[in-house]
Amino acid sequence: MPKPLPLLSIPLPCRTKKIPRIFTVLLFPIFLSGCLPYLFHLGKEQSSIILGREKIEDILNLPGLDLKTKQKLNLIRDARNFAIGELALNEKGGFEYYTKLDREEIGWNVSASEALELKSYTWWFPIAGTVPYKGYFDKQMALALEKELQSEGYDTRIRAIGGYSTLGWFSDPVLSPQLSWPDHRLVGLVFHEMAHATVYLPGDSTLNESYASYVEEKGIESYYTKNEGENSIHLQKFKKEKVRREVTLNLLKKYAEDLKTLYSSDLNTENKWKEKTSIMNRFKEEVVLKKLVPEEKSKEFLAREWNNEDFLGALRYHSGEVSFDSLFIKSGKNFAQFHKEVKNLFDLPEDSRKEFLNKNH
Repeated sequence: MPKPLPLLSIPLPCRTKKIPRIFTVLLFPIFLSGCLPYLFHLGKEQSSIILGREKIEDILNLPGLDLKTKQKLNLIRDARNFAIGELALNEKGGFEYYTKLDREEIGWNVSASEALELKSYTWWFPIAGTVPYKGYFDKQMALALEKELQSEGYDTRIRAIGGYSTLGWFSDPVLSPQLSWPDHRLVGLVFHEMAHATVYLPGDSTLNESYASYVEEKGIESYYTKNEGENSIHLQKFKKEKVRREVTLNLLKKYAEDLKTLYSSDLNTENKWKEKTSIMNRFKEEVVLKKLVPEEKSKEFLAREWNNEDFLGALRYHSGEVSFDSLFIKSGKNFAQFHKEVKNLFDLPEDSRKEFLNKNH
C-alpha cells in the first residue's frame, strides 16, 4: 500500500499492471495495429530506458560517485544476489543496470472500476493477458484517459508507478527515482519485481500481485534477519509498517464487504449512491480513529474522495496471505519448491484460485 476505453479512441484490443509490464506486447505489433499510438509511446520511452542503462558495476567504479548513490546501488546488487541465491528468483528479473531518468516519477497507472459494483475495468494484451490498469510515462496522457473513463461513469484512480517488470524479456534496470526509497523498501522492490519474472499467470493480476507481495515480505524478513539479525533497525521498520498495513487491509476488507452487500441489494440507484458515500465516510473516520494516518494529515485524508477503485487497488496486492503461508510451509519453507507450488495454481479454474486467495484461516 498500491486499473483502469480506449486511449484516444484506440479500439478494443487495447481496451492493465503497472502496465509497462505489457512492453512485451511490442513483440506482437501485427496483432495490435489498433494500439499503435499507445505502443509507440511505450516503445519510445522503454527504448530510452534500455538505451540509457549502465551496468551497476561500472557506475560503482566511477571516481567521485556520491556516497548515497553508492550505498543504494550496493544494496540493490546485494539484494539481487540474495534473491537469486536464497529466494530462488529468476536471474533474468533485472537489477543489473541503472538508468537515470529526467523526471521524479517513473510513470503513472490509470485504473477504474464500475461505480456501483466492485468490478475492475480491464484491458487485454498478449502475454500479460487481462489486466486492470494501463500505464503511461506521460502524466497528461494518463489524465486524458482518466477523464474519458470518468465521463463514462467509472470510478477512477491515477497512481504513480513505483516499479515494473518486463517479466524477464529485458533486464530491467533500477531507475533513479527509486534510489530515494528507504532501504527496506528498495530491497522489497527487487524481490517483488524479480518474483514477477519468476511466476506470472497472464490474466490473473490479483494472484500475480499477491504472490509477488508475499515473496517481497518473506524476502525482506529473511534478508535482514540473515544479514543484520533479529534486532535489525530495517527489519523493525518493516515489521511496524506491516502491522499498520494489516490493520488497514482488515478495514478495507470489512468495508468492501459492506459495499458488496449494498451493491447487490434491492435499493434503487439513488439510494445506493447515498449509502456508498456513507460507507466511504465511515471507513475514513475509522482509519483516522485508529490513527492509521498521521494526525497532521487526517484532515486531508478525510477530505479525499474515496471510491471503489481504492478498495480494489489495495486488495489486489494483498490477498491470500494465509493460503500462501500454508503453501510455503507445505513447501518446507523452500522458496524454489514454493514457486513450483504457486505455478500449480495455474491449473486450477479461476473460481478455485479466487477461493484460494480469499481464505482467512
